[in-house]
Amino acid sequence: MARVFPQFLDQDADVVARSLLGCRIVRILGDEGTIERIVVRIVETEAYDQFDPASHTFHGRSERNRAMFGPAGHAYIYFTYGMHYCLNITAAAEGFGAGVLIRAVEPVEGVEIIERRRGRTGVDCTNGPAKLCKALDIDKALYGHDLRLPPLMLEQSSLRPGEHVAATARIGISKAAELRRRFLITDNPYLSHGPMWTEQCDSRRTQQGTA
Repeated sequence: MARVFPQFLDQDADVVARSLLGCRIVRILGDEGTIERIVVRIVETEAYDQFDPASHTFHGRSERNRAMFGPAGHAYIYFTYGMHYCLNITAAAEGFGAGVLIRAVEPVEGVEIIERRRGRTGVDCTNGPAKLCKALDIDKALYGHDLRLPPLMLEQSSLRPGEHVAATARIGISKAAELRRRFLITDNPYLSHGPMWTEQCDSRRTQQGTA
């Protein structure tokens, strides 16, 4: 089956965050002769934009956040707590600072590579934004990377039969913490820790957004 790049990324960050659930991230590691391939499935996201006090773009464009003001579908990667990287996918129209934090992923292919890189097994390998970046070897070298291209690619995919999406407050922030801009596939074992989901998402609410 041909790889399809998502066509919804230039929409509102809430729409993008919800629509990314079930999509796949493909990571190619190594060079000729030693190529390794990891595929993971997005199961938890958070939306941010320039009207959101919790967003890195709230105070305008800077050298740090410039990727979020660029075209949709690129990687915005930041370093936090002096030790962790986090991956965001840029969203909305170019010039508007918006993106989606990838909070948790479910391994699909290359589980043994993920476990080797993380030095552990099971859900703890990728059930958090810093954990998934370690598992997929994502750091500032991929800042601004076009996710249509290797070695880090985004692929369109959908929810599995019987899966449902919910929204909750975001995790680990102090500003605008009440906004329900965290989206997740309910009951997925790879979800990060945080408040239980309390509100089912439907297409009408997702289109309206929360910011």
